[in-house]
Amino acid sequence: MSQFPQTPDFTGALAPVRVEADSTALEVDGQIPAELNGKFVRVQPDPQFVPFIEDDIFFNGDGSVTALTFRNGQVDLRQRFVRTERFLAEREARRALFGRYRNRYTDDASVAGKDRTVANTTVIGYQGALLALKEDGLPYRLDRDTLETLGRFDFDGQLTSETFTAHPKYDPDTGHFCGFAFEARGDGSRDIVFVEFDTSGRKVTEIWVEAPFPGMIHDFCVTERFVVFPLIPLSVDVQRLRRGGAHFQWEPEQAMLFGVMRRDGDGKDLQWLAGPPGFQGHVVNGFDDRNRIYVDLPTADGNVFPFFPDRNGQTTPLETLRAPVTRWTFDMSGKEGRLSAEPLTAQNMEFGKFDERYAGRPYRYGFLLGQDWSKPYHADRVGPPHPFFFNTLVQIDVTTREQQSWWPGPTDSMQEPVFVPRSASSAEGDGWLLAIVNRMAENSSDIVVLDAMRVAEGPIATIRSPLRLRMGLHGNWVPAAR
Repeated sequence: MSQFPQTPDFTGALAPVRVEADSTALEVDGQIPAELNGKFVRVQPDPQFVPFIEDDIFFNGDGSVTALTFRNGQVDLRQRFVRTERFLAEREARRALFGRYRNRYTDDASVAGKDRTVANTTVIGYQGALLALKEDGLPYRLDRDTLETLGRFDFDGQLTSETFTAHPKYDPDTGHFCGFAFEARGDGSRDIVFVEFDTSGRKVTEIWVEAPFPGMIHDFCVTERFVVFPLIPLSVDVQRLRRGGAHFQWEPEQAMLFGVMRRDGDGKDLQWLAGPPGFQGHVVNGFDDRNRIYVDLPTADGNVFPFFPDRNGQTTPLETLRAPVTRWTFDMSGKEGRLSAEPLTAQNMEFGKFDERYAGRPYRYGFLLGQDWSKPYHADRVGPPHPFFFNTLVQIDVTTREQQSWWPGPTDSMQEPVFVPRSASSAEGDGWLLAIVNRMAENSSDIVVLDAMRVAEGPIATIRSPLRLRMGLHGNWVPAAR
C-alpha cells in the first residue's frame, strides 16, 4: 500500500503532514505582548511512512515536535521529528516496520527487540532541555533550541521502569519533577511506580504498587500530600496481543477506579476506590486539605476511544457521550476512603490547563477545550467532526462555576491551550492563553493569543503558521529564563 488509509484517523484535519521546517518572523494579525518570551512547544503524532496495518490509529504516528519561539513581539517556528530508535530504523528501510499500536507481535521481524516508542504525546522542559514523552517507553531528550534528538533518557540511570508517563508534574513549592509509570515492568504487567526527582535531577522518591487489573492510567494527580491514579476501564491482555489484537479493550461493566496513596509513604496505604463505569480524562488540577482530596477532571459516561472497542467489537457512539468536568472528592479521614463526584460543567470538555504555579494546590481558574453543539458547524464544507473535535476555548472559575468562552468559527477546530503568567508575581490567571486553531476549510493553522481573564473577547494576536499543524496531543510553555 502506498497511500494512507482513507479513515478518519488519516483524512481531513487528521491527514498526515510529514514536514520538517524552519520559518522566521511569522505573519501576525494584532499585537503579540512583549512579555511573552519563551517557547510554546507541542508534539503531534505524524507517521513518516504509510502503515502496513490498514486499521492503524492516530496515536501510532511518529512524534513531530513544533517549537514556536516568542521573542520581542515576533514568533519563529521550527518543526522536527523525534529521532527515536523506531524512527531511524524505518527511515533506513524507507518503509513502515512497526505494526499495530503497542503490539510488538505485529512488527516486521527485522526490528524485533527494538524500542517501539514514538515519543508523540507530550513535550516538556526539563533540566535545560526538552523531553518528548509517550507512556509506552522512556522519554527522548531534545536540544531546547535546535530540537536535535539527544537520545533516549532514563534520568541518568535512575529510572528502573520500562515506561514513563506522558503527564509528569512539577511541584511549585519544591520544584520536584513527579512522574509515574503503568505497565511499568512490561506489557500487561499490573505494576505502577511513582517517582520524584529534585531540582538537581536526583531521584528522591520511588514507590512501587500494583493495580487491580492491567489497564490504562494515562494521567494522574499529585497534591501536596497525596497521589491519585485514575485507572481507566481499558484492559490489557498479553494473549490478545500475541494473536495480533489491540493493546487495549474497553470493559463496559468495569467501574472506574482511583488509586489513592500518600506521597510520603511506601505504598502500603494505597486504596482503590470505585466509581461508576466510565472513562477518566486528563486531570485539570487537584489539591488536598489534609484529609480530603479534590481532583478536577473530565469524566465520560462511555468509551471515548472508538478504536479500542469491547470484546464484541462495540463502542460508545461519540455523539451520545457526556463528558463534563467533574470534581471527584476522596475523603480519606476514616479507615476506608469514600468517593463522591460533582459535575462542574454541563458541556463536554477536555485538554485542560491551569496556572501551574498552583499545581497540586487550591486554585480558581481552569482553561479547557469545549464542544458547544449550539454553535454552527459546516459539515458540508469540512466533513463530519473528527474524533478530537473541539470548537470552543473555555475559561472556568471552579469556585463560582462561571464560564466564558471563545468560538473561532463554523469550520474550525482547536487544540490544547497553554497558560503563560504575565509575570512570576502576577495574580492567578493573569496572563495569556496560547492555542492552535485548525482552519479546516482552508487546510491551514493559526496560533492565537488571548488574555486569559478575557477569553470571550477573542484573540489579541493571531499568528499565521506557514504549514498546517496536524492535530497534536499536548504541549507546554518553556520560559526563556529557564
